[in-house]
Amino acid sequence: MSQTPEQTSAEQGFLSNRRTLLQGAVAASAGLLVGRQAVGKEAASGKVAKNGRIKQSLVHWCYRPYWNVEEMCQLCVEMGVPSIELIDPEHWPTLKKHGLTCAIAGSHGFKVGPNDPKNWETCEEILTKRIKQAAEFGCPSVITFTGMSGDLTPEEGADNCVKFFKRIMPLAEKHKINVCLEHLNTRDDSHPMKGHPGYQGDHVEYCIDLCKRVGSDRMKLLFDIYHVQIMDGDVIRRIRQHKDYLGHIHTAGNPGRGELDNTQEINYPAVMQALLDVGYEGYVGQEYIPTRDALTGLQQAVALCDV
Repeated sequence: MSQTPEQTSAEQGFLSNRRTLLQGAVAASAGLLVGRQAVGKEAASGKVAKNGRIKQSLVHWCYRPYWNVEEMCQLCVEMGVPSIELIDPEHWPTLKKHGLTCAIAGSHGFKVGPNDPKNWETCEEILTKRIKQAAEFGCPSVITFTGMSGDLTPEEGADNCVKFFKRIMPLAEKHKINVCLEHLNTRDDSHPMKGHPGYQGDHVEYCIDLCKRVGSDRMKLLFDIYHVQIMDGDVIRRIRQHKDYLGHIHTAGNPGRGELDNTQEINYPAVMQALLDVGYEGYVGQEYIPTRDALTGLQQAVALCDV
């Protein structure tokens, strides 16, 4: 899942608990939070993304229990990561100060989406604002979601989404901003940030068909590898099949949405190579939930994806 500035209460509680329980341990092991000081060159091990063919990004909500925005920016610079994404626009000037960008901006959240016409006014207001802000800053994409299915059939939800996005696309096209629809898994009900039972756009082909029906070069898919693996699998074949609709990529280990290490099943170097093979030039956002030392896990994830 890709979080936006409109957080759920479950996420807020999760972040609060993680910050309270783990911040001290991370500070001791990584040397990054002592006295809430900025990350120094001595703290990080230098540039990790040495090839740079895959443009990587940190998803803000995953790492803010460990580092504040200033620290995260400094860490990105040292590691060779050019973006922090799904971070509130109020922080974009800080990113700019460090020579970073925001690869994708948040919007209306995944629960209230345009699959239900009663949400159209809210979604349109937020997306309109974000598209204009993204264009002004230089953020290439804005995230969107179908919303929860409720009593809507898949066909009804898709029809409503298509009608709505056709209204939004002229603005996105004018400002040259991609609107990236994220598909989420509905299988994992173990944790509010690991799966989203009831979400309507829970299959790749459902979302791809919706994008095709909208009929705009600016309507794209946010291909979250973790969610794709859970719901549909065959990740590399789907990357090749849907290459023209890939607007943004997210990572996480499966099962568990943890680090991209050898405890999970996805072959990330092979997936990253497939993205290069199809000519993908967008960003890959690291969106896993840390389960151990945050800096070590992040360095490993960045290095693994730096094919």
